[in-house]
Amino acid sequence: MTDYPEKTCKIDRLVRHPKLVAAAIAGQKTQQRRDGVYGWPGETFELDGVAFEITGLERKTLADMSDDDARAEGYPDLEAYKQLILKMHPGMTWNGNAKVWVHHFKRE
Repeated sequence: MTDYPEKTCKIDRLVRHPKLVAAAIAGQKTQQRRDGVYGWPGETFELDGVAFEITGLERKTLADMSDDDARAEGYPDLEAYKQLILKMHPGMTWNGNAKVWVHHFKRE
């Protein structure tokens, strides 16, 4: 392992919403942004009995996101991703400077 910070949450909480679990299983979701570290590269986790491996972990800002990243998150585009995040967190504003951990993963 490289110099990643300690985990802030268990890896089994990385992808939770049923729609996003289904998107990951279908191969449409390969990234998850979180404000903390949930897993390190090489670690595995399961979604509905399907195994996945963390393939990368990087620190980025929300402003770094592109439409391709939003699609890798399981959304049609960046605007749809933004709107859902803001809906999930009432009163929150989109802060492009906010730093997140991007967990990249693949189905094993």
